[in-house]
Amino acid sequence: MAFGSSRFDPRQQQRGYQIRVNPRIRVPEVLVIGPDGGKLGVLQTHEALRMAQEQGLDLVEINPKAEPPVCKILDFGKYKYEEKKKQNEAKKKNVVSELKEIQLRPATNSHDIETKVRSAQKFLEDGHRVKFTVRYRGRELSHMELGYEQLKNILSMLGEKIVVLAEPKVELKTVSMTIGKEK
Repeated sequence: MAFGSSRFDPRQQQRGYQIRVNPRIRVPEVLVIGPDGGKLGVLQTHEALRMAQEQGLDLVEINPKAEPPVCKILDFGKYKYEEKKKQNEAKKKNVVSELKEIQLRPATNSHDIETKVRSAQKFLEDGHRVKFTVRYRGRELSHMELGYEQLKNILSMLGEKIVVLAEPKVELKTVSMTIGKEK
């Protein structure tokens, strides 16, 4: 082996944890669990492989860090399918709440505000949080109260099932407020 050939190369895709199956299990002895879940005891790896093949199943390394490593006799294709199914189920249960931002100006028309409120209601129904931001430019900065009035008006339009997560506050040339749906 040449010097430096085993170094980490960030350009190459890194492989994740690989489950060892059948001949890839290279330890001399393993603790074997049968297809029914009962312990078969510590066996030589080649003997455990032979037992699995006689049953038409695979020898799969379940816990490689145990002493001796734990292997189970099972159908590996079915095992992978069930693991993927579990991951997809966990993904479905994991609800991601995004922060959607809606921007306004102090001179935004009431009709435009109504349209933005309707889109905010859709976001809230989907489980997202909504941040309303009123941006000021030039002389508009002397009328900060217009932005606060707009935000109060928006709250009244959205109804009572809304929770104000962040009260209206001034940040440089903007006034912003974050809202969410009541649980």
